[in-house]
Amino acid sequence: MKIGIDCRLPYYQMGGISQYVLHLLPALAEIDQENQYTIFHSRKDGRSYQPNPSNFNRENLWTPCHHRVERLALSAELARHNLDLFHSPDFIPPQRGGKRHLITVHDLNFIFHPRFLTAESLRYYAGQIRWAVEKADHISADSHATRQDNIEQLNVPPEKITTVHLSVNPIYQRPYSQEEINETLKAHNLPRGFILAVGTLEPRKNYPTLIRAYAKLRAETAVDVPLIIVGGKGWIYEEIFNTIDQLGLKEYVRHLSGVFDEQLAHLYHSAGVLVTPSHYEGFGLPALEAMNCGCPAIVSRRGSLPEIVGPKGIMIDDPDDTDVLAEAIDRALNDSQHRQTMIENGYEHAKTFSWRKAAQLTLNLYKKVMK
Repeated sequence: MKIGIDCRLPYYQMGGISQYVLHLLPALAEIDQENQYTIFHSRKDGRSYQPNPSNFNRENLWTPCHHRVERLALSAELARHNLDLFHSPDFIPPQRGGKRHLITVHDLNFIFHPRFLTAESLRYYAGQIRWAVEKADHISADSHATRQDNIEQLNVPPEKITTVHLSVNPIYQRPYSQEEINETLKAHNLPRGFILAVGTLEPRKNYPTLIRAYAKLRAETAVDVPLIIVGGKGWIYEEIFNTIDQLGLKEYVRHLSGVFDEQLAHLYHSAGVLVTPSHYEGFGLPALEAMNCGCPAIVSRRGSLPEIVGPKGIMIDDPDDTDVLAEAIDRALNDSQHRQTMIENGYEHAKTFSWRKAAQLTLNLYKKVMK
């Protein structure tokens, strides 16, 4: 098979979808030496994400991501490659990219919570998703929850969509010395045992509720560690900082951006607990990253998060319930037996996710689509 994979997005935005592509590619290269792969980069990208094996090659494309005429322009550029299959990891396929098309749908946040997106993102995803799932010959979904959402919200036939769980950057599976961890803590002037939240600052992450729960903890319990929020500023994030100001927590709630993966791994290893009270997640990588690092994770029972932490994970039914959230955090920090159980269960469940498994399932879909 001649397989094309769209790898333009990492040039424009190094977010979760880009991470998915960059870790899937080397995993595919490890298990498939037979099929021919063309990895399509942005012509502006000086970096290369092409795996080393000879059955992988790079081609550059002029068409930018999320352009208003992307579907047609990309089709014209791909025509000369005569691909058997074109994989679009960022939801939307070209009008014609190959004989067959596989798309990956990561979540349907733009359908469930359109108010949480920018106008541009809403236009790109919500405006094209129904066409995309109909156009695709098959769909890969990050989670069972996202698969079910596609079936219920977009009327996708169950046989047309398959769950392929992702995994984490291998950086989060490495051991680290106390000296390395301490160096990162010193650089950010952090104590051990802090409360950690990770993810782009945007409404669906529900950080204002976490901040209010943290205020309750400080007022009513012995918890005095800081709350550290790690992530770039996304959109409609002003309420987060307003809540910090209104509750007089500037001294105790800190926002860190530009944190490298290895530094983030150090933070997971030294945090007391990771809290993800999101309204919706298509996958929820921070919880899986944390569990790989031995950091207890508390998540909302929304979207894919129950799959990520597993049946023994700690979940909050209502992510807006500050009382329950505060109680869960307090217990994770101060009940040593409960905390150890959370760590052990997290480690065990994290082992069920791997990029090799994701690559094998994806390769199986390539073969299935071409039958």
